[in-house]
Amino acid sequence: MNPVHQFKGCDLFALNVFLSVATHRSFRAAGRELDITASAVSHSIKTLEQRLAVRLLNRTTRSMSLTDAGERLAVKLRPSLSSLTQALQEVDEFQHTPSGTIRINSSEGAVRLVLRPLLARFVRTYPQVHLDIVCDGRLGDVVADGFDAGIRLFEAVPQDMISVRVGGPVRFAAVASPSYLAARGRPAVPQDLHQHDCIRFRFESGALYRWEFARHGVEESIDVKGPITLTDQPLMVDAAIEGIGIAFVPDHLALEALRDGRLERVLDEWCPAYPGLCLYYPGHRHVSGALRALIDMVRDGSS
Repeated sequence: MNPVHQFKGCDLFALNVFLSVATHRSFRAAGRELDITASAVSHSIKTLEQRLAVRLLNRTTRSMSLTDAGERLAVKLRPSLSSLTQALQEVDEFQHTPSGTIRINSSEGAVRLVLRPLLARFVRTYPQVHLDIVCDGRLGDVVADGFDAGIRLFEAVPQDMISVRVGGPVRFAAVASPSYLAARGRPAVPQDLHQHDCIRFRFESGALYRWEFARHGVEESIDVKGPITLTDQPLMVDAAIEGIGIAFVPDHLALEALRDGRLERVLDEWCPAYPGLCLYYPGHRHVSGALRALIDMVRDGSS
C-alpha cells in the first residue's frame, strides 16, 4: 500500500497516543498524560496497527515494548509532531479573543445541569462566540453529525473522545406523591414495581428505558408498566406530583418537590449513584480557542 494512503487512514490523535505509549511504555501512564482512559489508549493503538497493517507494540501481561517497526515510527514521528504542535500554537497566537460558533449536542437535562448556570456569564465574557446547542437524547455521533462537543454520562462517552468531568455523581430517584402511596402502598423491592403504576420514559430513538437498580452487588433491571409514557423528564416529575404513578428520574429534577413534600422517595436504598456527566470532544481535532474557553469555564464551574 502507498505510505501516503496509509497515513490518510491514521489521524494525528492516534499518532500522538502512540508516541505517548512509546515514551511511557504504559497505557495507563499515556492515558494520564493525554487525559483519556487506558482503554481509550488501547483502542487507539489497536486501530492504528490495523490501519498500518503492522504491529507496533509487543504486549505481555507484565511488560510492553516497541517492535522494530514501532521504534522506527516513533523516531520519525517525534520531530514531525513537535513541529506541527508548534505551528498550531503559533497560529493560535493570532487569535487573542475566542470567536466563531461552537455546536454542542446534549440531552436537555444535561444542558440544564451543566450549561444553564454559566450561559449568561459565557456570553458576556466571550461576545464573539456563538453557542449552537442542540438538545436530543439519541446519543448520536457528534463527529458525524457536525458537532464540536457533546455532554453525556461518563460511562456513555465513546472511547476515542477526550472527556472533562463536570459536577459530581448522578443519582436517580424513584418518587411518588403522598396520595398515590397512601392509596397503593410503597414498593419494598424493585420487583414490587410490577404491581404499581409507573411513569415510563421513551428515548428519542424510540426505545423504552428499563429502570435500573442496585444494592449490595445485586442489580435489578425492571421493564415497568404504567398508564403514561413520556419523553420529557420534568413532565415525569409533574405527572408523579399529580398522583399518576411512580417516576424514576435524575435526583436533581425532583429535589424541590421532595423538599416541600409533594413527592416522597421509594426504594431509596436501591438507587445508587453513577459517574457524573462529561463534556467530551474528539481528540484528533485541534481545539479552537472558543471551545477551549467553554471547556475552561465548565471545568471551573464544576470544581
